[in-house]
Amino acid sequence: MARVRTGVRAVGAVLVMALGVSLAGCSSTGGKKAEDARKAAAAGGKSAVNTPRWTIAMVTHSGDGDTFWDIVQKGAEQAAVKDNIKFLYSHNDEAQQQAQLVDAAVDKKVDGLIVSLAKPDAMKAAVARAVKAGIPVITVNSGSAESKKFGALSHIGQDETVAGRAVGEELNKRGRKKALCILHEQGNVGHEQRCDGAKESFDGKMQNLYVDGTNMPDVQAAIEAKLQSDDSLDAVVTLGAPFADTAVKAKDSAGSKAEIDTFDLNEAVATGLKSGKLGFAVDQQPYLQGYQAVDLLWLYRYNADVLGGGRPVLTGPQVVTEKDADALLDYAERGTR
Repeated sequence: MARVRTGVRAVGAVLVMALGVSLAGCSSTGGKKAEDARKAAAAGGKSAVNTPRWTIAMVTHSGDGDTFWDIVQKGAEQAAVKDNIKFLYSHNDEAQQQAQLVDAAVDKKVDGLIVSLAKPDAMKAAVARAVKAGIPVITVNSGSAESKKFGALSHIGQDETVAGRAVGEELNKRGRKKALCILHEQGNVGHEQRCDGAKESFDGKMQNLYVDGTNMPDVQAAIEAKLQSDDSLDAVVTLGAPFADTAVKAKDSAGSKAEIDTFDLNEAVATGLKSGKLGFAVDQQPYLQGYQAVDLLWLYRYNADVLGGGRPVLTGPQVVTEKDADALLDYAERGTR
C-alpha cells in the first residue's frame, strides 16, 4: 500500500517541477515578471492571443453555493481571459436539468463544451448530441471511466479510487481504527469510488453514512447521532470541503474525539488544518481543472492538440496537512485553492 502514497507524492513532485520550469521559461528575469504581466492582463480583460473569439460553455453538477465549483469556475474564467474565449457557465445538481443545460449549449452552437459526469447515465445522450454536432467536449472532475466512451477528447481530474486509497493510507499512518465516510450526494459515482477506495486501503473498519447534502442541519444531526451511538469511531471523512466544518460541529456537539478529515480544499479547510480542527485534506486542484479544460479546448481549436493520450489528465490527489496550511492559505484566501 505504500506504493500508492509514493505515487501521490510523485505526482505532486512532477507538478511542482513542471510549474517551476514553466515559470522559469516565461521570462529571462524569472517568474515574478511573468506573473505580474499575467495579473495586469487579467485585470484589464486582455487576452494573450489573437485567435478568434470562440465560445466555450461549462455545465457542471454543482449545487448553489458550492465553493469547490466556485474555484473551478474561477480557473476557467481566468484561462478564458488569456485565450480570448467567451465563457458561459451553468450548473444544476439534478442530472436531468444538467443534461438540459448541455442541450441548450449545443443549440447555441458553442465552439467547445466542458461537462462533469457525476451521473453519467443521465448525461450520455446530451454529450452524444454535442459530439454529433461536431462540438469538442472535455469532461472534468467526474466520469473519467465514461469520458472516452462518450466521445470526449480528454478528462481532467483525479482518479477517485486512487484518491480514496490515499485517504485509507493516511488514516493508517495516523493510527485510526474505525472511520465514517460521509456521502452527501446519492448516485454520484465519484463519491462511491472515493469511499470504496478508502475501504480498500484502510486497515481498520470503515462505514458509509448517506446524508442529504442540500440540508446542512440534517447532515450535522446525522453525523452527530452516529458519533454519539458509537464512541469507537475515531475518524470522519467528508467528501467535500463545505461538509468538513459541519462535521467538526457534529463532533463537538457529540463530545467525540474523532478526527475530521476531508476531500477538497477551500479557505475554511486551510484554516481548519492550521488550527488543528481538521487532520488532513485531499486536494484535487479544482482551479487547475477549470483552467486546463478551457486551455485545452483553445489548443484543440487552434492547433488540434489533445492532451492525455486517451487517459485522464490527473490533477490530484495531493494529501495536505497542518504543515502545508500556511503555504496554501494565501492561495485559498484568493479563491484559487
